[in-house]
Amino acid sequence: MSSRKKIKPEAKKTPGDTKDRPWEVRIWSGMTPGGLWRLLWRNRFLVTPTRIGMALILAVLSVLNVLLWMIQTALYGRKIEKTELCEAPVFVLGHWRSGTTLLHELLVTDPRHTYPDTFACFAPNHFLVSGWLFKWWLRFLLPSRRPMDNMRVSWDRPQEDEWAMCNMGIPSPYLWLAFPNRPRPYQEYLDLRNVPAAALARWKRAFVRFLKCLTVQSPRRIVLKSPQHTCRIPVLLELFPDARFVHIVRDPYVIFPSTIRTWHRLATFHGLQKPNGKGMEEFVFATFNHMYEVFEEDRRLVDPSRFCEVRFEDLVADPVGRMRIIYEQLQLGDFEVARPAMEAYAERTRDYKVNRYELTPETREEIGRRWETFSKRYGYETVAHGP
Repeated sequence: MSSRKKIKPEAKKTPGDTKDRPWEVRIWSGMTPGGLWRLLWRNRFLVTPTRIGMALILAVLSVLNVLLWMIQTALYGRKIEKTELCEAPVFVLGHWRSGTTLLHELLVTDPRHTYPDTFACFAPNHFLVSGWLFKWWLRFLLPSRRPMDNMRVSWDRPQEDEWAMCNMGIPSPYLWLAFPNRPRPYQEYLDLRNVPAAALARWKRAFVRFLKCLTVQSPRRIVLKSPQHTCRIPVLLELFPDARFVHIVRDPYVIFPSTIRTWHRLATFHGLQKPNGKGMEEFVFATFNHMYEVFEEDRRLVDPSRFCEVRFEDLVADPVGRMRIIYEQLQLGDFEVARPAMEAYAERTRDYKVNRYELTPETREEIGRRWETFSKRYGYETVAHGP
């Protein structure tokens, strides 16, 4: 039976709240010296004293990462450059905590699909040469469950490709998690609209190269999930005109507290500063609105035969049935090939309990006011008053 949780995540402890463990694997463990130096320099080296050990370990790992990158480039560089993607990717779109992970994991049960796993996103510069060894050696350093929602974690599970961009030295809004008390950097990379031409070209090259590396590892259709892609449709279509898009939505009165909890826990564990949480609620409100203003404007660019939507609540109620509809709408091939693995996944996860949250009347009213357009468009007005 799931517990009811207060909206303020500070009321809950995470592993990093009570004791820093610098040896545990962090998101930034795959950075090269150049990327790590830029991250530290931009934030004036304002590392919390108890996180200095973490920073030193990251510095040592960055040297190892660049050496492994050199080995991968020597062995695979020419092959990567010549590789073409098997098919245009499938992109899972939706705000954080909307159910994108569930949808992603269902899609990648299809044996015809591949995906960036956790190790590839943490070590994008060399996973082709290091994965066979490090996945085994480092498996003890990963938590068994995600701290924000209790979903299983392993090196082989699907992961957000945005983390790979961070570790490749590409600017990303996610880099604020390293220094959560500093001004949030690279917000223009959320939708890529105002990124200078040269920087955007660099982003595209890095993104395509990462997908080519995934194809070298497993030549199948790639399924990608990063919430930022929700407002990057024009760039994604420019790169992949035949891409498919699946958009998932969820009750905004769940999304809001769950997103705050997620950011707090990620910043607490992965940050080189301990987060103070200032401005978090406004950040979540504003980012959501910007994301959906851009998305609603750009979704018209996608051919209707390559776009579909699903509600999280419907997907949870009938995962296999909803996935069949998605396959038919996007013409992803014979669903019967994917059905057995999806049924097995649905059976394994059918007892999973989602977190529940208590919202104050004031917070609920603010969500209703700030996200009214979304609630009306996607049919969530009836939950406005809640339990």
